[in-house]
Amino acid sequence: MPPAPLSGPAAAPAAPAPVTGTGYAFGTFGELLQGALPAPDGDFLVTFPLARWATAVFHPARAARTVHVTPAHKGKSRRVAEAVLAALGENDGGLLELGGDLPEGKGMASSSADLVATVRAVGAAYRRTFSPAQTEAFLRGVEPADGVMYDEIVCFHHRAVRLGRRLGTLPPLTVVAHDEGGQVDTVAHNRAAPPIGPAERHEYARLLDRLGDAVATGDVPAVGEVATRSAELNDRRRARAGFGVLRALCHDVGGHGLVLAHSGTLLGVLLDTHDPELDAKARHIRAGCAPLGGEVTVHRALGAGDAWSPGPYPAVPAGSTTHRRET
Repeated sequence: MPPAPLSGPAAAPAAPAPVTGTGYAFGTFGELLQGALPAPDGDFLVTFPLARWATAVFHPARAARTVHVTPAHKGKSRRVAEAVLAALGENDGGLLELGGDLPEGKGMASSSADLVATVRAVGAAYRRTFSPAQTEAFLRGVEPADGVMYDEIVCFHHRAVRLGRRLGTLPPLTVVAHDEGGQVDTVAHNRAAPPIGPAERHEYARLLDRLGDAVATGDVPAVGEVATRSAELNDRRRARAGFGVLRALCHDVGGHGLVLAHSGTLLGVLLDTHDPELDAKARHIRAGCAPLGGEVTVHRALGAGDAWSPGPYPAVPAGSTTHRRET
């Protein structure tokens, strides 16, 4: 006779049925610094987290065995969802729905945020959470990625998908940005970028050390100086027609410096969020950018005291603006 099924206290509890899981991940406004360090560290970037989010909702289906994703072109997110399911020992499929307010091809880490939100959504469906290092492992090999799995500013080796170092947070900051238009394929941009020589690698190392000290002490003017220098160095590789205009406008309004989406279409002026003249300064920048075409947008960075971790309602403090289009 076959053995009787386990019952009573000795029986293993049945795993709870999966539920619809939701995950969030913030994007970035380009990078405070991006370049390459002397060997062995190599390529790196420093994130500038933004109060805009990617969202992922995973509807598990045990009879499906296949993951379908919408929008359909988000195939990398499907691969990551399948990797998470495999790590959980699940054979389920399901529907992965991706959304949020991060535009593609602008340099706002939209692809990385999609992938991180996917990890969190699939984990949530099975009541599991993953550490930032575990999340890195799911993304590694899929594509270069930003460090948006860390709830602070970090130095991140995007090609290796590996944390460099944690830097901390800054006071509330705003970026008034000009978008030159179009889209940039980050993977193609990284592949085609010319090599960075030894002298510049040492300069990037000095800039990273200075930036780390500036973030640790809340020295926003020093952060702006490093970010501006990074934008200058990048302009040698991918010139922006509006670089000189934005630099002059930054001087006009007393901005802390320029912040660039190094592999995107955005270049912005860094300002204090609580500056009483913020709206007037944004209008001045918009007017000054008019001859360049494109559009001007206002973005709120994530800083000390903000809600960084994913949850049902990602939010910044009451009264702040996450994104406002200047008209």
